[in-house]
Amino acid sequence: MKFSEMKYERFNLEECKALYKRLAEASRNAKSADEVFKLIEEHEKAYSHISSMSTLAYIRHTINTEDKFYDEENKYADESMPLLQEDILAFAKTLIDSPFRPQIEERYGSLLLRNIEMQLKCFSPEIVPYLQEENFLVSEYQKLTASAQIDFDGKKLTTSQMTPYTIDKDRSVRKAAYEALASFYTSIGPQLDELYDKLVKIRTKIAKTLGYSSFTELGYLRMIRNCYTPKDVASFRQQVVEDIVPIVCKLKEKQSKRIGIPDMKFYDDNFTYKEGNPKPIGTPDDIFAAGKIMYSEMSEQTKEFINFMYENELLDCLSKKGKANGGYCIYIPEYKSPFIFSNFNGTSGDVDVLTHEAGHAFAAYTARNFELLELRDPTYEACEVHSMSMEFFAWKWLDKFYGADAERAKFAHLESCLTFIPYGTMVDHFQHIMYDNPDLTPAQRHEEWKKLEKIYRPYMDYDDVPFYSEGRVWQRQLHIYHYPFYYIDYCLAQTVALEYWAMSQEDYDDAFRKYMDFVSCGGKYTFVELCEKGGVIAPFVKGSLKAIVKAAEEWLDK
Repeated sequence: MKFSEMKYERFNLEECKALYKRLAEASRNAKSADEVFKLIEEHEKAYSHISSMSTLAYIRHTINTEDKFYDEENKYADESMPLLQEDILAFAKTLIDSPFRPQIEERYGSLLLRNIEMQLKCFSPEIVPYLQEENFLVSEYQKLTASAQIDFDGKKLTTSQMTPYTIDKDRSVRKAAYEALASFYTSIGPQLDELYDKLVKIRTKIAKTLGYSSFTELGYLRMIRNCYTPKDVASFRQQVVEDIVPIVCKLKEKQSKRIGIPDMKFYDDNFTYKEGNPKPIGTPDDIFAAGKIMYSEMSEQTKEFINFMYENELLDCLSKKGKANGGYCIYIPEYKSPFIFSNFNGTSGDVDVLTHEAGHAFAAYTARNFELLELRDPTYEACEVHSMSMEFFAWKWLDKFYGADAERAKFAHLESCLTFIPYGTMVDHFQHIMYDNPDLTPAQRHEEWKKLEKIYRPYMDYDDVPFYSEGRVWQRQLHIYHYPFYYIDYCLAQTVALEYWAMSQEDYDDAFRKYMDFVSCGGKYTFVELCEKGGVIAPFVKGSLKAIVKAAEEWLDK
């Protein structure tokens, strides 16, 4: 079904609560495993509908944040889902306590119930008002940043539409673009400080109410970290500092020579070649056409997937006034349909939509017929393996997107993957500091970011430009506001994706088969188990980064 034809209707909160109360009662009184299985099937149907309606409201709200109807519907979902969560989890708890738990685990796997146990530790009825407040603050950040109408080049532009100017061949244009962005973010700086302060405090209040020492502990449970701990992540961060930061510093020295700028500033950081960064050729329609050719040739599975996405208009990629920033892939379970949202801006980021976000969508499409929604998606770092690896498997077709610039595009992509890992790790480190020290003032938060810059990006020179030099860069990172502790998932996934890239350089078909082994498992296994099934080394293994970084550095040197 086409996205425009997907019917939205507000789910009735009271009816849904009554349904889950009935399911819980019936589960507690079940006389056989088959009775429990039928209740789980009823839950699956109900939750698929609830999730689909809230997802449709969210998508249509982000497509146009000025649409009053979907703004209200999105608010309704933000307020209602925490209230419904109590009843859904009450039903889930009956499965944990069920005398038929062995049969449930035999049918669905033990990980399902282990993950439910983690979710149960994240909720209590008394935190519902706090969850509603958290949802409201997150939506306020999204609306605030989406409100940008930046006067530049004789136009009024969104932050996404400013991106081409930040990598312009003319250095003065790049600097002016960053200054214009800084001016916008500075103008809303007090609100950004206030929103984050409130978010840290409300999340801390939620954690304390649930009996945790800090939100960090709760944050890991929310993210369903079912196979590693903050200590493992801290060890990974240290590997990044030791094994990747020095190589990135060397890459930046080479970049400085390549672009002919000995005194590189932050506005030169994403400028790869003095001739200009590789840009996709043609119109958005040309990019979509190239994507269709790529996936049609990659495999039978990807061919079926891309036809489904295009025929059902499951992509909204053009920038426009009022559209939310960023990009995402989300799944609409009732229609078994992934949906891709982005903001095309004429840069390589447009191609990333057809590789990264489509990698997420392909994984969701592959698992669409799994018996339970809870088994379709693995934890987030594994989901990011789906997308980041697909970026590399797309290399064979980059000439379709970039023409004669394909080799330069590969170089820029691989180099950016290496330089991203320290930045992403820094975002994670920053969040640990924030939630371990929730009473920091806004000024102290900015100072902590500046300290981390010296560890993870010692080459960065902010040239005393306000906003950037003040340690406020993190306020542009949506995930810090929206999804606490998510960002390290990108870094963990990037290292696995680089493993698949290295394999594909030796034997593309074998690497893709292993990737499919990873993807086809959906969410039936933990991240570490998926790495094993997909033939890659989990990034927590000491020394795991050295080999892949060495392979990437050697390719770039060639």
